[in-house]
Amino acid sequence: MRVILERSNLLKSLNHVHRVVERRNTIPILSNVLLNAEGASLEMKATDLDLEVTEATPAKVERGGATTVPAHLLYDIVRKLSDGAEVMLKTDEDGNAMTVTSGRSSFRLQCLPQSDFPELSAGSFSHIFRLDSVALKGLIEKTQFAISTEETRYYLNGIYLHTHEVGGKLKLRSVATDGHRLARAEIDAPAGSEGMPGIIIPRKTVSELQKLVDDPNVAVTTELSDTKIRFTIGSVVLTSKLIDGTFPDYQRVIPTGNDKKLIIDRQSFAAAVDRVSTISSERGRAVKLSITEGQVTLAVNNPDSGSATEELAADYSSDPIEIGFNAKYLLDVAAQLTGTEAKFMLADAGSPTLIHDMADETALYVLMPMRV
Repeated sequence: MRVILERSNLLKSLNHVHRVVERRNTIPILSNVLLNAEGASLEMKATDLDLEVTEATPAKVERGGATTVPAHLLYDIVRKLSDGAEVMLKTDEDGNAMTVTSGRSSFRLQCLPQSDFPELSAGSFSHIFRLDSVALKGLIEKTQFAISTEETRYYLNGIYLHTHEVGGKLKLRSVATDGHRLARAEIDAPAGSEGMPGIIIPRKTVSELQKLVDDPNVAVTTELSDTKIRFTIGSVVLTSKLIDGTFPDYQRVIPTGNDKKLIIDRQSFAAAVDRVSTISSERGRAVKLSITEGQVTLAVNNPDSGSATEELAADYSSDPIEIGFNAKYLLDVAAQLTGTEAKFMLADAGSPTLIHDMADETALYVLMPMRV
């Protein structure tokens, strides 16, 4: 194999694929990226056996061929080469090593044979539909912060993507929860998603996808079955296994009888929560909200270091209520809201609270209270 390509193109593609590769691997081939040069492009592929990313980049292929080299090492080399440089990748006759040459720099990397590289066989996909990258990004970003990191409840370690009928219209919904909070977002269901199975996209796949849907002008082709999902975003193809589990009935968690309405300036509220929580211990991080007509008082009490309070003007005219929340969870939700105001629908100190984005009716958040 002998191929010449621009550093910027090589770096961009390597950046997309090398992130999938785990830093520590017991199986050597999984530390490598597969390079396949043919026609007028160089295709790169990386996998961790659950997730696979491939991308082709334009290249001058003087001699076709394929090999695998350490992914993070190649990425670091290309990253440190000078901007605008040309890079030549050339394998030895016996295929045991590859030379990376650019200007006066030359590196020799050990290769492993292409035949050892695992293939994440996709099988057949039952559903296929296209989404705007902006719509897909919204579904992910509004919910991913609520994904559980608790390995024992593995079925919560991802985003639940499914269709749901609302008022006679089919919606594509994303939901994530860790048992303490829940985030839900939806868009009009695209053609082709009708009858799709409800699937759970793993946390790592969600994280990679989030970085790939940056370009607002790209349409994302989504193919899925009961066990796999594949996203095609421009020249990048991401294939992933799905979490094999049943997502809980989240509808039961969303309260319907909350009748106490609190409307508050989002930025002022987030800044106040951030300030008063400075004093709280990392363990609890509970902020008490004392809500009375026209006002919210935030209070944090830490027996070890002291206490803090702050008052905020608010639109509230129901009975006074005191309720506690995890400060980090409040800040996480506030960061997702796009409107200038946030709407809280409350019931009592022990019941879940609904938070709505005043500028986006499709997003909904549920927070479980804490005892304070």
